[in-house]
Order: sequence, then structure tokens, then C-alpha cells
Amino acid sequence: MRITKTNNLFQLTLWPNFFPVNCYIVEEQDELILIDTGMAASFKGIVSLINELEKPLTNIVLTHGHGDHVGSLMKLKKAYPETCVSISNRDSRLLKGDTTLDETEPQSPIKGGIPKNLDIVPERLLKEGDQVGTLEVVGTPGHTPGSISLFERKNRAIIVGDAFQTQGKVAVCGQLVPLFPFPAFATWNKELSLESAKKIQLLSPQILAVGHGKILVSPKENINHAIVDAERKINKYL
Repeated sequence: MRITKTNNLFQLTLWPNFFPVNCYIVEEQDELILIDTGMAASFKGIVSLINELEKPLTNIVLTHGHGDHVGSLMKLKKAYPETCVSISNRDSRLLKGDTTLDETEPQSPIKGGIPKNLDIVPERLLKEGDQVGTLEVVGTPGHTPGSISLFERKNRAIIVGDAFQTQGKVAVCGQLVPLFPFPAFATWNKELSLESAKKIQLLSPQILAVGHGKILVSPKENINHAIVDAERKINKYL
């Protein structure tokens, strides 16, 4: 597992040269917060870094409910039973394998790898504006109906799950990147994804941390270009 440190943010990347799957540890003053849990094979590397940092893991926050973001959740919860597991209220349904849609939601099928009823109940269901340590919850639906991002205002770092990708090229989720097409294949709604990308843009992040690909520092131009490209492609088919 490759580990990359940017300020107090650690990116843990499984299979970096083949199919990069990222999760993140935010080192707070007295605790650690894990964002996403990667695949089952991510478990060993996550535990190794936690032990190295010598601080308690207090929170596991899931940006959304796809299998490559919750893959080692059960093992981690067993290893750290006192740790609080959080996910958005909407995507908590995906953890149960429930892919039904609300009447008010776009009626396109939820895509991607959905867990088969994980034997876990999140201790906290998150909504826009909630705080987890120094991280602020930002609702960024599109990839899934309840996708969220986590924004740390001090360093202006945002962990966006799959709202953007940087593997292959920087792109808004739902936009096909031939060199790494998988986030696009797993995206529920392209139009909502674009709106969420614009919401992230307005926060003027200085660090963009994604589920697939490297961290970007000073990502303004990359974000702007990706949004323009996504908007052009979506409007082309309207």
C-alpha cells in the first residue's frame, strides 16, 4: 500500500499502479479519523498506519456506500469496536443492499458495487453541515444519491469520494475517462454530479483528495476545466 502525506492528511492507496483505491486518515490533535475503508485488502495497511501514528481511531466516515469504499469496514469495526461509523442518512440504505429510489429522486438505477446487507448499523447518520472533528460534511450527491464530501477549512482540504477522479485525468464523476472508466460506469446521475462539482468549486479547496487517483494541490484550474468539460458534454445531449 502506498502512503502519501499532505499536511495532516494521509492518503492510503491500494493497487496504485493497477486500480488505485484510496482511503484517508486525518490526523487530529488527539485522534484519527478514517475516511472510507477501501477494499478488504486495505485493512492491513490501515491498521499499520494507525499503529504508527499512535493515536486512537475515533471515527470512520464513509463518503458513500459502494463496495470499494466500505470493503474493510467490517474488519475495522471488529478491530476497533468503540469507533463511531458514520455515513449519510441516504446512503445508509445502500449498506443494507437497498437500491430503491425516493419519488423525488431522478429515476435512474443506482449503479456500482452495492454491499450485500452488511451486518453493521452506523452509529451516526450525517447531514449537510455536520462536523466530525475538524471536518465539515458537504452533501455532494450524484455518484450515489447520498454521497458526501468532507471539508477541512484550516487547510482547505476536501475529501470528495468519487465526486471527482484524478486517475486517467481530472474529471467530474459520470464523465467517461477511457484510461480509467470505472467511476463513470458506477455513477448514478451525471447532472447531480455536475451540480455537486460546482458546489465543491465554490469552496475554493487548496487540496483535492479523491477516491481514485493522486491528491491535487492547488486544484483550481483542474476543477474548472473538469466542470467546463462535463457541462459541455451534458448539454450536448440535452
